[in-house]
Amino acid sequence: MNQEFLYVILIIAFGYLLKRLHVLEEKDGQVIAKIIFKITLPALVIVTFDKVEIETSLMLIPLIVVLYGLFATFIGFLLFKNEERELKGSFLMLTSGFNVGLFAFPLVFALWGMSGLTYFSMFDVGTSFITFGVAYILGSYFSDEGLSLKPKEIIKKLVRSIPLMTYFIASILNFSDIQLPDIIISVAGTISEANIPLSLLLLGIYLNFKWEKQFFKPIVKFLMFKYGLGLVFGVIMFFTLPYDEMFRYTILIGVLLPAATSAITFAVEFKYSTDSIRLMANITNITILVSIIFLYIFANVI
Repeated sequence: MNQEFLYVILIIAFGYLLKRLHVLEEKDGQVIAKIIFKITLPALVIVTFDKVEIETSLMLIPLIVVLYGLFATFIGFLLFKNEERELKGSFLMLTSGFNVGLFAFPLVFALWGMSGLTYFSMFDVGTSFITFGVAYILGSYFSDEGLSLKPKEIIKKLVRSIPLMTYFIASILNFSDIQLPDIIISVAGTISEANIPLSLLLLGIYLNFKWEKQFFKPIVKFLMFKYGLGLVFGVIMFFTLPYDEMFRYTILIGVLLPAATSAITFAVEFKYSTDSIRLMANITNITILVSIIFLYIFANVI
């Protein structure tokens, strides 16, 4: 496990080095991210769901993720109730979702291979609903303009998510025992091979070790809440859920994944202040580092 994990860290470090040498810039990451979310990740989902038989119990993973997202949001409301309106919105958007596709998939594949991706793909389904539903609503509600969303707009947001729709269609095909033509699976398999290296390079490109001092206290408060609640919930689920070990590891590791970077996109859309957006960017970077440490511990324990 240590060797595979080392390869992952080296590719992330290589992405960061490319940025530092100005071979690539953060704006290039936007293009890479689009390629991942719209092409390589959907291809990986198609291949994964085609090869693995999904047990009925796995359908509980998205449900657990959604329930946890709602629970974390409720606790967040209580914890951050005295914060300024926009800061509260920033924290709650970051609390609701997880960075699964970019962060978890490459590491999970290194640790557990294709079978591990199946479990975390189901985790990502739940995350997508929380991210594009709960986090999006919260971001709009706490913006200066206030809540201006309609259920129709939320549904459109979900339907336009290519990864989510790919999960949905691939799940239906899997449960219906319908297999796509071999040529489609072969092409998707070739494309999907680029997903892991591109995702790891993108993580390196977006890494930033310049954190501003005025953000120190709110960042520490958020990190203690996110990882404290996640660790307690994850450990309880790990020792109480009556399912196989991989199912329980998925929940335990999943709730300790980095904050979803999509929250920053929402903040820009809802015209949050530059300070709030910079704070959210700092938090997402730090959660990547913290989650890498957790994954390294699991890699040596498992």
